[in-house]
Amino acid sequence: THIERYRDRTLLKGDSGYYRGNSQAANDDEGGHSDSTEGHDEDDEIYEGEYQGIPRADSSKAADSLAGGDGQQFRDMAQFEGERRKDQEELAQQYETILQECGHGRFQWTLYFVLGLALMADGVEIFVVGFVLPSAEKDMCLSEESKGMLGLIVYLGMMVGAFVWGGLADRIGRRQSLLICLSINSVFSFFSSFVQGYSTFLFCRLLSGVGIGGSIPIVFSYYSEFLAQEKRGEHLSWLCMFWMIGGIYASAMAWAIIPHYGWSFQMGSAYQFHSWRVFVLVCAFPSVAAIASLTTMPESPRFFLENGKHDEGWMILKQVHDTNMRAKGHPEKVFSVTTIKTVKQMDEFILISTDFNIVKKWRNVIMFVWLSHIFVFCFSPSYYGLTVWFPDMIKYIQKQDYASRTKFFTKERVEHVTFNFTLENQVHRQGQYFNDKFINLKMKSMVFEDSLFEECYFEDITSSRSFFRNCTFISTLFYNTDLFQNRIINSKLVNSTFLHNKEGCLLDFTDDNNAYMIYFVSFLGTLAVLPGNIVSALLMDKIGRLRMLAGSSVISCVSCFFLSFGSTESGMIALLCLFGGISIASWNALDVLTVELYPSDKRTTAFGFLNALCKLAAVLGISIFQSFVGITKAVPILFAAGALAAGSFLALKLPETRGQVLQ
Repeated sequence: THIERYRDRTLLKGDSGYYRGNSQAANDDEGGHSDSTEGHDEDDEIYEGEYQGIPRADSSKAADSLAGGDGQQFRDMAQFEGERRKDQEELAQQYETILQECGHGRFQWTLYFVLGLALMADGVEIFVVGFVLPSAEKDMCLSEESKGMLGLIVYLGMMVGAFVWGGLADRIGRRQSLLICLSINSVFSFFSSFVQGYSTFLFCRLLSGVGIGGSIPIVFSYYSEFLAQEKRGEHLSWLCMFWMIGGIYASAMAWAIIPHYGWSFQMGSAYQFHSWRVFVLVCAFPSVAAIASLTTMPESPRFFLENGKHDEGWMILKQVHDTNMRAKGHPEKVFSVTTIKTVKQMDEFILISTDFNIVKKWRNVIMFVWLSHIFVFCFSPSYYGLTVWFPDMIKYIQKQDYASRTKFFTKERVEHVTFNFTLENQVHRQGQYFNDKFINLKMKSMVFEDSLFEECYFEDITSSRSFFRNCTFISTLFYNTDLFQNRIINSKLVNSTFLHNKEGCLLDFTDDNNAYMIYFVSFLGTLAVLPGNIVSALLMDKIGRLRMLAGSSVISCVSCFFLSFGSTESGMIALLCLFGGISIASWNALDVLTVELYPSDKRTTAFGFLNALCKLAAVLGISIFQSFVGITKAVPILFAAGALAAGSFLALKLPETRGQVLQ
């Protein structure tokens, strides 16, 4: 009978208390079926009342008793909290044993690629705005202040998203929260590729960042709850590779799409759809693919069990077990778990009022303070600041090299000459030009100072960083040019006429070669992360999280020293790759530590809050580091090196989580 089988099973429990006694008991008498499969339907494989994990009735009674008198309330609350913590500890131990039985196989690898797409979408989001700015500024008439705001708005959106979605994932579930945040990202990424105005584009990118901001805390928490402790550090580190793949994808797509200016159409002057908008649309694909794939995956069973949903959690764990066993060629193996520990539940209002703060317990306070310092004051400003500072320094070096090759002409006199070729990188002072024609040409970095133009003709001119200062124009005609107002400074116009001026933003056009260089440098920088990812994945479970974090921080600190010797473009690119390849191990170790330090019912909330601080620190770091471009190398280098050194010291104050069960 069921009572006799339950008695026998109870005698066979052992310490973990929730398994059949041995493997023989799982495949014993009459037809090779175990007792646990009696009442088992061969088609749907659902147990009919055999497992014993339904929440106990005293859970609701304990919650009701909290509404009693004051003294009784505090005593009952303390007792209830103690029982709840004990339940959570027992669940953590048993859950680890269940994951051991389920094994690591096809299910985890499928989930790995699904969640990898979500992490890839986060990596893509970081690069989108930087790649489209050179082209978008022409379409949207952006000033320098507007471009700076557009570059930071994504980080601000991700900061808000990390905080919101991290907390929500502990309330409604990892899978559902991830689906919502990816959907928001996809929708507003799609809209941002079509909107025309700067304000609407800024708004769409902000909400797109809010959507994708929750992906990192949710993805790592979600995946960790399907991994046994001996696999957790390694496979969470492998998952980090998809952020790098996202950067490579964005760089490659920008390289392949944006320079093709023919990939565009327009409807009059009111609506334009250029190649950079095609790139923005393509960058939404990883998020859309992640949504489609995620619909086939189940919710985290650990989330269900923490919230008293025994049956749902048990069914998912059975699905994991059966999927892996079939893939390994052992479909006959039966999932031997019949009962899983559930955590005592209490009224939601009481739960919030008694345990609303993720840093309430002293242990969490210490961990939260250390991690906050590491994220906010050490790693985020240094990493993001240097990452943005490197390309800007490369641009500055290019500019200095370009300026060193400038040709100077003084007091030249030119008459009856037609210029129909590109004029570039020249300075003309006190020149005189009579009856000259400038037709169908580009002027790049051309400066005319204190010069005279008499009876000259300018037609179909496109200028970039070109100006006329303190010049005099007499009887000169400008036809279909952008040489007006902001290009002609403190000059005299006598009997001169402007006809059919070029409409638009009158901004400098971007050199295609420079655009290719930006994409190429970003591609190399993200590709350089690959060795660091591989090393950290292979060593994370062997040397431990803290050693990985501290060691990578120290080596990253040393690599900052070599920045002082980067005086050429190729040298700066090499140093960018070196720093990225070394520092990624620190980020991987931080991600694993954050997942393992916090309990399941607070994990995404804490991770989300810390990730929000990380993005805020990134904004501050980028703003600070950019202000030193072209001024001095010493301050950014010393700041980054000192912060990384402090981070390695603070990391040693954290507890080592290698080999521990997921709390």
